[in-house]
Amino acid sequence: MLAIPFPNIDPAVFSLSLGDFTFSLRWYALAYIVGLVLGWRYVAWMMKRPALWRNDPPMAPAEAEELLTWMVVGVILGGRLGFVLFYQPGYYLANPAQIPAIWNGGMSFHGGFAGVVAGIVAWSRARGRPMMEVGDAVACAAPIGLLLGRVANFINSELWGRATDLPWAVVFPNGGPEPRHPSQLYEAALEGALLFLVMWILATRRGWLKTPGAMIGVFLIGYGLARSLVELVRQPDAFLQTEGNPLGLAWQWGTTSGLTMGQILSIPMIAIGLAVLLAARRGRWAREAA
Repeated sequence: MLAIPFPNIDPAVFSLSLGDFTFSLRWYALAYIVGLVLGWRYVAWMMKRPALWRNDPPMAPAEAEELLTWMVVGVILGGRLGFVLFYQPGYYLANPAQIPAIWNGGMSFHGGFAGVVAGIVAWSRARGRPMMEVGDAVACAAPIGLLLGRVANFINSELWGRATDLPWAVVFPNGGPEPRHPSQLYEAALEGALLFLVMWILATRRGWLKTPGAMIGVFLIGYGLARSLVELVRQPDAFLQTEGNPLGLAWQWGTTSGLTMGQILSIPMIAIGLAVLLAARRGRWAREAA
């Protein structure tokens, strides 16, 4: 059986020891940092190009840094609370002291997304900026962080896929002897690279930023479809699997049929994205941006 051996990459970029204390910068943390910085610079870049927008850019380039602070808080709080509520509510209800322990792992993209939305809404209202246009700019930058985050998941040998005999399967060091789908790289390609390219073309070549809300709709649809597709080959979290539910389905009918938690959370994103895109194309938020 053909399979690709897992690359020998240390999960820590570097480690510093000071007496009994050791600090390690892990690839996943670095991906968060670099993704947020690149996203911030991309948003600032868009703010310097009035021709991309219906009227003037929704904020000054320097304000992108202030918005970044609000989004960092939103993604951390939302990501953690989303994991607690969506994936292991019983455990954290019994162990509430573990809720803040993000260093033990456990972050939800959908929760982090909700936190970012809350941050954008709060910042836009506080500064009197057009919320949908600010959201469009952030949506265009979001795939950068998704790409880097999924590559970091691969380096960490986590969130790998189900067993397969495909020639590009990977034998993960903590995934048993079976070759598996490198589902993290599938998500990096679809949610990250492809979605960024599509949104970049629409924003810079097709003028979609002139239609407030349109890019938000594209992002919601694109991410929801990509995540739902990859969930078909992604190994579910161990705590979701049981003897009668080997695929870890959150909504199950039969033994192998149903929807994963990722799909259940992504389907509303697709529906909301379609509704937002339709409303945007009808000019729902154009008056607010005038």
